[in-house]
Amino acid sequence: MKIISRKLTDSDLQSMKTLLFNEGPNEWNYLTEESVDQQIELIKTGKALAVLADADEILGFAVLILGEACPKKLSKYQSLDKVAYINDVVVAKELAGQGVGTKLLLECSLIAKERNFDDVYIERHEENLASAGMMRKAGFELVETIYDPAKRFSGSQNTSILVLR
Repeated sequence: MKIISRKLTDSDLQSMKTLLFNEGPNEWNYLTEESVDQQIELIKTGKALAVLADADEILGFAVLILGEACPKKLSKYQSLDKVAYINDVVVAKELAGQGVGTKLLLECSLIAKERNFDDVYIERHEENLASAGMMRKAGFELVETIYDPAKRFSGSQNTSILVLR
């Protein structure tokens, strides 16, 4: 299996969407048809890219949003033209626990640095321990935890925002 970023076909984008809706939903993730379609549009317009776990089929991916296309709330921490943001990360269940998610995050951070972005942000539900471990292994550090009931429906309803510098 390769961890790569490459030009995506319409079939790739559909495979990513299917994987995300098959493997992504859980009590911790904020996942809507609209948010996924927005990510795909950002990829199509070059404002984001996908990093893939690819083995003749897409078995996982992370979406790296670039610069000004990042969520506006990040401007609280830094100018958006200096940052990248990892939105969705998903890995097929058969690969869970094998470090694939961490590898996707690390490749995203390498790409961001190659494109001269200073920092890479990511967020998760405060209580999502699997995501917390993956992000910690990739070197992300907590910036802030905020109450976020519009996006978090379970548990503490808090979102933790993390950064890799």
